[in-house]
Amino acid sequence: MQDGVARQGVIGRVLGVVERAGNRLPDPVTLFALLGALVLVLSWIGTQLGWSIADPRDPTKTLGVVNLLTAEGIRGLLTGAIKNFLDFPPLAIVLVAMLGIGVAERTGLFPALLKLLVAITPAKLLTPAVVFIGVNSSAAADAGYVVLPPLAAGVFAMVGRSPLVGIAAATFGIAGGFSANLAVTSLDPLLSSLTQQAAELADPNASVQPTCNYWFMIASTFLLTLVGWAVTARVVEPRFAPDEVAAQIASGGIERGAPSLTEGERRGLWAALGAFSVFAAVFLACALVPGWPLTGEVQRHNSTAMVPAWSEALIPMILVLFLAPGVAFGAVSGEIRSDRAVAQRMNESMASMGSYIVLAFFAGQALAWFKQSNLALVMGFAGGELIKSIGAGEGTMIAAIVAVVAVLNLAISSASAKWAFLAPILVPMLGAAGMSPELVQCAYRVGDSCTNPIAPLNAYLLIILVAVRRYAPEAGLGTLLALLVPYTVAMLVVWTAFLIAWNAAGIPLGF
Repeated sequence: MQDGVARQGVIGRVLGVVERAGNRLPDPVTLFALLGALVLVLSWIGTQLGWSIADPRDPTKTLGVVNLLTAEGIRGLLTGAIKNFLDFPPLAIVLVAMLGIGVAERTGLFPALLKLLVAITPAKLLTPAVVFIGVNSSAAADAGYVVLPPLAAGVFAMVGRSPLVGIAAATFGIAGGFSANLAVTSLDPLLSSLTQQAAELADPNASVQPTCNYWFMIASTFLLTLVGWAVTARVVEPRFAPDEVAAQIASGGIERGAPSLTEGERRGLWAALGAFSVFAAVFLACALVPGWPLTGEVQRHNSTAMVPAWSEALIPMILVLFLAPGVAFGAVSGEIRSDRAVAQRMNESMASMGSYIVLAFFAGQALAWFKQSNLALVMGFAGGELIKSIGAGEGTMIAAIVAVVAVLNLAISSASAKWAFLAPILVPMLGAAGMSPELVQCAYRVGDSCTNPIAPLNAYLLIILVAVRRYAPEAGLGTLLALLVPYTVAMLVVWTAFLIAWNAAGIPLGF
């Protein structure tokens, strides 16, 4: 979005300021390095000033900030650097998924799917279709961040619309709608297990089911699709002048129009569909048939929570569900003639992830230090006490929970990490005021999702920025934030009001 952007009134000018200011920010790698340094300094200051808070989970204990600049702390920083890098949550997810996604992309399967999507999707419904798919992509964990934005950009470019608008709509659906879905996802049992543990502090017989927010999240899927559609049409897309849209499409090397599928592509798509169907059926049987490999529960990686076995196998399954169709498409269409061609495409995919791996190292250190210093816990408990001090009705309390969590999400991106230390405070505390654990969890999920698109510590923003730069090479973080801020503001207002109205009407949140 440079000089050719059609600024629209006050909103356009405000977003222009956001873009210019954001583009002056340092590179994301530098930002995480600076964040790490800030955490170290704050850990020292917090220790000197005695920052601490009573642990509501155990009144006999006090949680204080840990100084990481002692001799022992510095030794831990150095000896734990490799582990911090390897434990960076999105690292393995992205790299493993990209092995399969890279093959599917580089054999021509994705371009063929783009042509098919353009052919079968009415132009007027392209935006809601992208947002709706994005919202439901959380069923496949975080893979939507990797797959959908570049796919949406290509589809929008093919029909002569700004590919950046496609990326914005897709990112809003994926990040902003992360908690909503038509299906029960791995996040549901993870959060409900933490909610139940917190509820048992006040009521040993408390029972919180993974489906306790299911009805609300189904309704939210359609609500967010409408919100994303409206914001895209009224705010985001009008900012782009026709000449800049043409320049973006040319920069991305996308041919306008809906080119017809070749005979080889048609055969390849049928082969890909067959391969996908076979492996999807096998995985489905493994998850549903009693006694088969993916039934039952396992301990979640880096957590004590128990989750369905299939949810922990999602990323390897995604690898196979992209790899098998990609190989099938390439073999039938003539793009793959040997096993070496498959390995070569995997190599090319990994080579393109170099900048992400660099970011993951610095981000992994900063986030690990934030946790080790106890700053995350102290911040979380302080935020919980702030909510408690408001002492208003349920509607006001819901809005307060959403607002505080939305702000915390800008500093702590992990949904489960925040809830792990907020649940023991909020659930018993608000339960005494008459709020059910299910309602508290639901308000948390709304707040956690609303600022996901603009959370600076959302490691997937770099992946999305790479997609943006294909069409706007000079784009920076400010460009991306200016695209996504309108969605965040609209979602905060509409989704919060929707939850308050839902609760006031007495409609069950789930079952």
